[in-house]
This record gives sequence, structure tokens and C-alpha cells, in this order.
Amino acid sequence: MDKETQLVEELVKNALYRIDENTRMIKKSLTEISEEEVWQKPNASLNSIANLLLHLCGNISQYIISSLGENEDDRQRDGEFSAMGGLTKVEVLEKLEDVVDTAKRVIFDATPNQLVKMRSVQGFSLSGVGIILHAVEHYSYHTGQIAFWVKELKNKDLGFYDGMDLNFKNGTTL
Repeated sequence: MDKETQLVEELVKNALYRIDENTRMIKKSLTEISEEEVWQKPNASLNSIANLLLHLCGNISQYIISSLGENEDDRQRDGEFSAMGGLTKVEVLEKLEDVVDTAKRVIFDATPNQLVKMRSVQGFSLSGVGIILHAVEHYSYHTGQIAFWVKELKNKDLGFYDGMDLNFKNGTTL
């Protein structure tokens, strides 16, 4: 296998892993809150967890499915933030999971040409690699906000890494 193929495979593998980790943490967070809490806003300047999930659906769809996947962009960004209900906790999670599953297929199937092709998304000029990095970083950012808000609501550690030794030292052979 040549180095280019190895690099593409490594990028894809790690992007998909990070996406799955974020999805796992969001699902774990949602088990801790009620139907009412998923739409509750901490204050007027912040979004509810449901708004953040809808926003993630829109962002991942626009960047990965539409741009990287070369499909039509039909995102309605303002609606992601203005929604005040209408979906249950399960429904908004299912919507996110559907978008994430589609995005993961697009990333997995991306060709080297798609990964280096430059395109404009939300006015930013990005390669396919840049698009993947943006989407994964953006997903992680909002996953952290969701986890923080649930911890604030419940005064509870969410135990994302229960059973793992996070004091494992760098350089230790696995």
C-alpha cells in the first residue's frame, strides 16, 4: 500500500472514530435529561440541547453530505436555532444519528481527488480534508457544550471514560 493510500485511510479512520465518540457522548448525555430539559435554554443568549443537535445536523449535512459528498445544499441554518419544540428527545437524536451515518458513508467513500478539491462552504474556502476537520471539530465543540449543560443541570459526572485509566503515560508501549 502506498503512502498516499495509508494517509487517506488514517485520516478517514480517525475522523470516523472521533465522530463515533461524539455521538456516544451525546447519547449518554441525553439519557440523563428529561423531554423538557432537552428544549430548555440556560439563558436567552444560549441554545437548548435540541437546538444544538439540530444545528449539528445542519452543519454536518452542509459540510460533509452536501459539499464533500457533492450533493445539493438545502440547509436552513436559522431554523436550527429558532426551533422551540416539535421533536422529542428520541426524534432529535434519531435525526442526528441519520445525518451522522450518512456523513460517515460520505467520508468513508471520499476519493483522494475529493479530499484535495477546493470548494466554498459558508464563504470559507476549504479542501475536502479541511471540510472533514471542520465538521469533526465542530461536532466535538458542541458535544462539549451539551455535556457541560447536562452536568450543570444534573450536578453529575457523565462518566464518559469510566473504567479507563486516563493516567496512562505517553510513550508507553501498547
